[in-house]
Amino acid sequence: MPATLVVGTQWGDEGKAKVIDYLSKDTDIIVRYQGGANAGHTVVVHGKKYVFHLVPSGIIYDQTVCVIGNGVVLDPTFFIEECDKLQAEGFPVYDKLLISDACHLLFPFHGLIDSARESSCTPDRKIGTTKKGIGICYADKMMRIGLRVGDLRESDFETRLQHLVDEKNRELVKLYDGEELSAKEILENVKKFYSKIQKNIINTPYYLESQLKAGKKILLEGAQGTGLDVDFGTYPYVTSSNPTTGGAFIGSGIAFHHLKSVIGITKAYTTRVGEGPFPTELHGEEGERLRTLGAEYGATTGRPRRCGWFDTEVLRHAVRINGLTSIALTKIDVLSAYDKIPVAVAYERNGKKLDCFPSQGLDQVKVIYEEFPGWKTDITGIGEFDKLPSACKDYIRALEKLIGVRIDLISTGPDRKDTIASGF
Repeated sequence: MPATLVVGTQWGDEGKAKVIDYLSKDTDIIVRYQGGANAGHTVVVHGKKYVFHLVPSGIIYDQTVCVIGNGVVLDPTFFIEECDKLQAEGFPVYDKLLISDACHLLFPFHGLIDSARESSCTPDRKIGTTKKGIGICYADKMMRIGLRVGDLRESDFETRLQHLVDEKNRELVKLYDGEELSAKEILENVKKFYSKIQKNIINTPYYLESQLKAGKKILLEGAQGTGLDVDFGTYPYVTSSNPTTGGAFIGSGIAFHHLKSVIGITKAYTTRVGEGPFPTELHGEEGERLRTLGAEYGATTGRPRRCGWFDTEVLRHAVRINGLTSIALTKIDVLSAYDKIPVAVAYERNGKKLDCFPSQGLDQVKVIYEEFPGWKTDITGIGEFDKLPSACKDYIRALEKLIGVRIDLISTGPDRKDTIASGF
């Protein structure tokens, strides 16, 4: 059976969790392939809200098995807290959640160093990190000094952990005037983690390929979005991994020939959290209005998201990088209050129209807009395309034409049922 990938096309927070939840009913295995607990995914089912951070949101379906891939950086303490909370909600997490033995472990010193580095930066050099240590853990991975989940089974784990803690303590004390951490205390917490998940540790590339050959349907999910990809996003204001299609292969171990569908998730407008260029950003009252209408606050941090109009250059970039086969459009209902809806259709810089989304100098572009009429009718919960107002349908079709990829799914509200599926 082929695998399906769901990928964010903007700067994250596009509503991936709802789309993943919608697709999960027809899925056997869901794989989280990158990122850490810095991302939050929100799903609303029958009016009840569930927020996921490390655990794939498909865990709430009875038939699904969920997998934490090798591309994830896993905070053991946070992970157990999240699993225990979901277990208390009635979801048998520990019975159907598998973890890659090659998944890197994130420790308290990662977050402390992350926070210290960000705090020591001048305002113009801040990245906007969540200070949870994600980037520092990925740096250790690339420096080849990190510890992985599978290492917990090895006899030298305690020695390697002590060496790593000693090294990080020197950095905390000498560079940031911090306090030393106790390797013994960290080890005790990791042992608690291991006692709960040791039976769930597997070789994920082998497992996933065997399940595909057995006819199982696999759905790949990441965190963040294309604009935050460390290679193809607005560097340096990016995440520390690859949320894009290439990262899905590396972070799961699934070979490229298994992937047949790549679904890009996009809001009907654009948001961004943290620092970095944002060409269509709305400021002042306009930005606050859209933020309020869309309830645009981070699921993990609660930070207010920066809001702006839909940007087709960002989307065309995402199509190009990810090989998108279709689009899922979310939060179209939020725009129901507007008389006119501007859409960014191109960029100019120094009086010249740009051919594509630039790798540098995004803060210097001038945005060219095209304006579309609003529909001024509440469309929340509409489940059929033909029942949408004409102006809303025209807006959706215009986006489809500008992006160059068909829109197969439309979300008209936060609940699982507020969805228009393909066939319209």
